[in-house]
Amino acid sequence: MISTTSTWSGMVPVDDTALAVTDSGGSGPCVIYLNGQFATQGYWRRVIAELGSGWRHITYDERARGRRSGRSADYSFEASVRDVDAVLDARGVDRALVVGWSYGAFVAAHWASRHPNRAIGAVLVDGAQPHDWLTDEMEQGIRTSFRRLRWLVVPLRVTGLTPRMTAHEMAECNIEVGRLARTRELGPVMDRILVPSRYVLASGTSFGSKGDGQEKIRASVPAVVDRNPHITIHAKVASSHGAILRKDFRAVAEAVRTVATEAV
Repeated sequence: MISTTSTWSGMVPVDDTALAVTDSGGSGPCVIYLNGQFATQGYWRRVIAELGSGWRHITYDERARGRRSGRSADYSFEASVRDVDAVLDARGVDRALVVGWSYGAFVAAHWASRHPNRAIGAVLVDGAQPHDWLTDEMEQGIRTSFRRLRWLVVPLRVTGLTPRMTAHEMAECNIEVGRLARTRELGPVMDRILVPSRYVLASGTSFGSKGDGQEKIRASVPAVVDRNPHITIHAKVASSHGAILRKDFRAVAEAVRTVATEAV
């Protein structure tokens, strides 16, 4: 029997691996947090602290991320979406409010669009913005960059700061989300979301972006909102993509509260 009255931390088996999961327990609404592509569950600590103990918080490290989650033969986006259900099922959760940052926002949007009866709502933190930013030249650049970084990445694996994935695997994950971000791919996903959802958008650049490229991507969001009455822009904050969970955690927490209220 799964205890929901106290904090639990352990491994959840899924497919050929196991994920490191932390569940705060409690009787409040359940919030599951989805990390950036190579980030870890610790990124959410300020948001969780701001929301407090009135919520049940579930965080986890994706495959080969963090110190404990195991390696896998499957690092696909579809595996990431399936893992949301695997974690919720393992912890005995019927419904959850999903919060995702960056790559995690894409996973959150797909998961919410597919599970209108299981999703309480969604908060999308500077991600899941339909835009055709990936070019053939950029694909090659991504592969080259990860190849060059491999000698830096490998020694950091033991700290959990970098994933236990090859340079090729990391590059392909990055390229896959670029393909999924294309308007013809992501637009219909956003249109199918039927639960209260809020964007929290950052400002300026992100790692690897150039000039005003990131702002052009964010400029796609008003069209999403215009088409789907269930989705709104909660806030556009001053912090950058990489700093938003550290500097504007209060805006993210407020978006969670708002979505939960709208879902009642």
